[in-house]
Amino acid sequence: MPLDSTGKISFDHIYTEPDPRAFFGTLRRLDYGIPQQAKAYFAKLIDEYRAEQDVKVPTVLDLGCSYGVNAALYRCDTSMEELYDHYAGVESLSRDDLIAHDRRLVERLAVGDGVRFIGLDTSAPALDYALAAGFIDEAIHADLENEEPTEEQRALLADVDIVISTGCVGYVTEKTLVRIARENRPWMAHFVLRMFSYDPVATSLGRLDYETTGVDGVFRQRKFASEEERTQILDNLSVAGVDPRGLEDDGRLYARLFVSRPNGAAGGLASALNALPLRDQG
Repeated sequence: MPLDSTGKISFDHIYTEPDPRAFFGTLRRLDYGIPQQAKAYFAKLIDEYRAEQDVKVPTVLDLGCSYGVNAALYRCDTSMEELYDHYAGVESLSRDDLIAHDRRLVERLAVGDGVRFIGLDTSAPALDYALAAGFIDEAIHADLENEEPTEEQRALLADVDIVISTGCVGYVTEKTLVRIARENRPWMAHFVLRMFSYDPVATSLGRLDYETTGVDGVFRQRKFASEEERTQILDNLSVAGVDPRGLEDDGRLYARLFVSRPNGAAGGLASALNALPLRDQG
């Protein structure tokens, strides 16, 4: 598979299929697990928002949501391994039957505490599936890197309390995040590969009175897909001044978690997330 502009293997094809079977089949082979690691942090973030803002049903925007994976993990209280197994066993189903199968999954496993999920992505097929399956409640099909949101999209963004992502920052930049932030000044938590700098985002959000803090630790994203990808990513890290020893040079991509909040309160939020028991981070 070809490398994309960042030096990573291009997986564009698995994000534009009419259903998520290729997505899960491909990424399982690479031990892709960062949404699983992110789950506890996002749940804690939601709890902190509820308690501090006194909002019973917060609205969470999943940026680069693809097929609604983060929402499915939270809403169904499931795991990546269970989702991998779930989609490995349904090869013979039609798309409509698979949607019905997933809707039953949501009905059976949905947790009681309410969260409204909005998915934002440039892939219409992935969004359509996530919405039809019931993983997300609303969808925004937009490229906010290059275009301002429409009036309809702005109305949805104005309801957003929390923004999360598990891998799209670096592909999307401060342009997208500022266009989202200025609508309702939501809290943000982004898992960002170490080869990408979050500084331009933090600086731009700072102009909107946001404070940004990194959360302790690093988080495994996935295995390298090829030796060519490994070589290119290590080169990128060297250029960025990031030391890969004991991490990427052992064969995996790693990310960091950054939280951004308006009104100078990111440090307390990061402390709350740092208090979580250490999981399989490094």
